[in-house]
Parts: sequence; C-alpha cells; structure tokens
Amino acid sequence: MNPLGYPKELERTAVLRNGVPVHLRPIRPEDAPRLMAFYERLSVDTAYRRFFTRMTTLPPELAHYFANVDYQRRLAIVAELPEDQAPLVIGVARCEPTDSPTTAEVALVVEDAWQRLGLGTILLGELLHASGQRGICEFRADVLKSNDRMLRLLARHTDVTRRRTQHGVTEIFFHRRPSAAVETR
Repeated sequence: MNPLGYPKELERTAVLRNGVPVHLRPIRPEDAPRLMAFYERLSVDTAYRRFFTRMTTLPPELAHYFANVDYQRRLAIVAELPEDQAPLVIGVARCEPTDSPTTAEVALVVEDAWQRLGLGTILLGELLHASGQRGICEFRADVLKSNDRMLRLLARHTDVTRRRTQHGVTEIFFHRRPSAAVETR
C-alpha cells in the first residue's frame, strides 16, 4: 500500500545501456530494510563517495529517515530490479530541503555493479524533473573533489551556476536544463 501523498505518477520503467529494464519509483517507508541491504552491497569507495564517512552498515534509524519523505520538499527516487522475493534496490537519488524554499540538496548513489550504464543520469533527470514540478528551481550538491564521475555527470546534465571547493569537497549549485526531462522521460 502506498503512503499518503505518494506520487504514483512518478513511477515508470527505464532501460539501461545494457538493455536491462529498471523500475523507477518514489521511495516508500517499507524500503528502509531494502536500503540497509543496498548499502551492504556498495563498495567501500562508493559508500564513502556518497556519505563522506565509513560505516560498516547503514544504521536502521538512518534507513528509516531516508525511507520516510514528504514527497514535496523531501523526495527520493529508487531504481529497482524485480526479484523473486522483493524488488532489489540498485540506485537512489534524493533531494533534501535547504534554508531556501526553492532550493534542494541532491544526493545520488548507484550500486557498483550497475554503474556506467546510464542509471545515474536517469535518476538525476527523474529527481530534477519531479523536484521542479514541486517548485524547486535551484539545486546544490556536496561532492568529493576526487569524485570525478559525479562532477562530470552534473557538468554534462545540469547548468552549473556556482562551484567552490574547500577541504576536499566541492559545493555545486545548479539548475535543471529545460531539455533534461526530454532526455530521460
């Protein structure tokens, strides 16, 4: 059962470069255990690039926080593959509110086995499109200076307005390109 306010219109199927279809949908509260299992499958490097820290597991309270959003200012899109028991989460893109009502912070992570297949681009496009429909027009992301792939992804698919690097972390402000929805939808 979908939670109150769940935006079913954001559900869709996308096809990766290798031809594999993935289901995209807004996150739901019952995804918390699946997020913990997803984190367990991330390499140490991928987990560090996303969280800027080393955790042996994703704590249950953090998984609960991530899985419970308001679908307006806090939104997350998951990419999943069908499995016999329950769908397997292979990627997550999320936005969190900032002090400005029209700006959101963006974070993105794709399981290592599914990287370099276009899933990051798809998730970013879906998140920016859905956020734009909710009045968010500016985005920011903190990216490790060494995370070249994420920096290139943002440079290629968004309009970067400001960029500043301090202490190994690049803070990027950007806007969704008007054509971004056409590229991924």
